[in-house]
Amino acid sequence: MSNQQKIRVGITHGDTNGIGYEVILKVIADPQFLEICTPIIYGSARALSFHRKAIDMPGFQVNNINDANFAKATLPNLVETWGPTELKIELGQPGKQAGQAAFQALERAVEDLLHGKIDVLVTAPINKDNIHSDQFQFTGHTDYLQACVGNPEQKAIMILCHDRLRVALATIHVPIKDISATLTVELLRERIKTLNQSLMSDFAIERPKIAVLGLNPHAGENGLIGKEDKEIVRPAIERAQQDDGILAFGPYAADGFFGTRRWEHFDAVLAMYHDQGLIPFKTLAMHCGVNFTAGLPIVRTSPDHGTGYDIAGKNIANEQSLREAIYLAIDVMRNRERYAEANASPLPKLYHDRGHGKDSNAADILPETPTDD
Repeated sequence: MSNQQKIRVGITHGDTNGIGYEVILKVIADPQFLEICTPIIYGSARALSFHRKAIDMPGFQVNNINDANFAKATLPNLVETWGPTELKIELGQPGKQAGQAAFQALERAVEDLLHGKIDVLVTAPINKDNIHSDQFQFTGHTDYLQACVGNPEQKAIMILCHDRLRVALATIHVPIKDISATLTVELLRERIKTLNQSLMSDFAIERPKIAVLGLNPHAGENGLIGKEDKEIVRPAIERAQQDDGILAFGPYAADGFFGTRRWEHFDAVLAMYHDQGLIPFKTLAMHCGVNFTAGLPIVRTSPDHGTGYDIAGKNIANEQSLREAIYLAIDVMRNRERYAEANASPLPKLYHDRGHGKDSNAADILPETPTDD
């Protein structure tokens, strides 16, 4: 696909009782948006109409279809995934039928993505509890997509993105009590490698610099406050540097790292667990953040917020995160095309790259353990 062609963006409607349709409607109602891509919503025409009326949005034409092959580039499109039975919508209320509708839309969109009917996937928020069923026994989109399209030898990772701030997670939906036992040197090394490759191919960064956070307060204080940082995190960083030639540094104490805005010196940050990375990220980029799934052969993004039951149907949901998710999906696809083309027949290097592995002087500029309280 050339860069001049409009990319077909598949958008799943997510939980039908939340704010998914509201933010989708607000994005696709902008006529300029259709100049950028061809949106193809996977969901329910009745649900879309219900939400449009709930927020008192003027009507506009949507091309309702049963097959993405019939999408029109000049209109928003909706592939019907629910079927003939009535879809009951209860704004702000979690319900099993809403979860079932979310799964059916996701399943169909992934199938179309694999068959080339859409180019990238953007997912509206789901409720991880009510979508759970015999067909969906996963903790979220990331695990589901890993099972559907991922490489068993490479685990997909979550990267939260906003401008130059990128925070990846070593573990995602793992209970706090299990995190320490989950972390190993090899797991962290693989996460660093996946993150590094994504920064190069998906974000067009030639020699990424990665900061790795410590697990414990003060990054363990050399084993005084937990031994994981000394025995697991630091060795993983050293192996990534020495064996893989990656510019990875740390472990950094998380509070001082974000408090002093040290992240601005890096291309990405690898946090050890969900809240360690997402609390500072959402503080800095709550309404504009994007969740990107790295390490997959397909491109998938989502807005960085939940179902928003408390504001569903009130016309106050902010659509910017979904808009940014769509833009990022398009950018990543184009970056991957350029990266593949540039690396199809690479010329051998005729010089020594001083940014490689132990030769890098970045560690002299950025000490591994920044002082804090």
